[in-house]
Amino acid sequence: MTASNHLATGPEETAKLMRLATYASISVASILIVAKLVAWGMSDSLSLLATLIDSVLDVLASLINLVAVRHALTPADKEHRFGHGKAEALAGLSQSMFIAGSAGFLLLEAGRRIISPIPVEATGIGMLVMVFSIFATMLLLGLQNHVIRKTNSTAIKADALHYRTDLLVNGSVILALWLSTRGWAGFDALFAIAIAGYILYSAWEIITVSYDHLMDRELPDEQRTEIKQLVLQHKKVHGLHDLRSRHSGVMTFIQLHLELDDDLSLLEAHKISDEVEMNLLKVFPGSEIIIHIDPQSVVGHEPMTNFE
Repeated sequence: MTASNHLATGPEETAKLMRLATYASISVASILIVAKLVAWGMSDSLSLLATLIDSVLDVLASLINLVAVRHALTPADKEHRFGHGKAEALAGLSQSMFIAGSAGFLLLEAGRRIISPIPVEATGIGMLVMVFSIFATMLLLGLQNHVIRKTNSTAIKADALHYRTDLLVNGSVILALWLSTRGWAGFDALFAIAIAGYILYSAWEIITVSYDHLMDRELPDEQRTEIKQLVLQHKKVHGLHDLRSRHSGVMTFIQLHLELDDDLSLLEAHKISDEVEMNLLKVFPGSEIIIHIDPQSVVGHEPMTNFE
């Protein structure tokens, strides 16, 4: 995804969308907890218990997201000149710990059930609740994907990734309940193991994204290429070097050295720099851009750390 496909909103709308997504996530997860608790109590299905635990963790993770989003949207201050965007990545790491913990519990419980299978009862209500869960989750994902396209929020991405796994989990539970009524009760535990494995995989994805943001990983190659193309579109720009970029929450930070003619006046060079910055902001709105101007004749003589 290129930058032009997201971050197409101003700071106020970004904040509004991110808060809406977190409130919606908490509301949906709370409703599903009640429905799944009733269904699990009637069926004693381990795979249903798996989704119940997952929904409880969804609420906890969404509450962490809510706090993190509120903090991440706090404007830069004297002690945090680059803002508070990394709070989102910290929230993502916290979510991954919750998710991995639930997977570990499921694996232990599934092992016990395989050794001593327990018949599943009231499968009809369980299937009905899972169908309702799939429908509610799809509605929530539609909203979250819209917010992600507009804000590129790490916290909302992590939340959406978790709910995407829920779709597979809920579908698996329906199949597990149906198979349990056709034969061996151990099918329920086997599907719980598969669900746990997928949850662990999802947790690793969240950890990877969060770690990259905390460690100031460069923007993807396609976005860096887009930055270079936008800069070089200006007819008075001869080149650029030392391009550095990173994400912090919903903010994108870009800095580069601009290569211009030696004989330009300071005012002319400043004007060109402003024009380049405006071109970048059209594609990367809301970004913080720092441009250093270099005379073309000294470019080959100054130390560079371009890492390309």
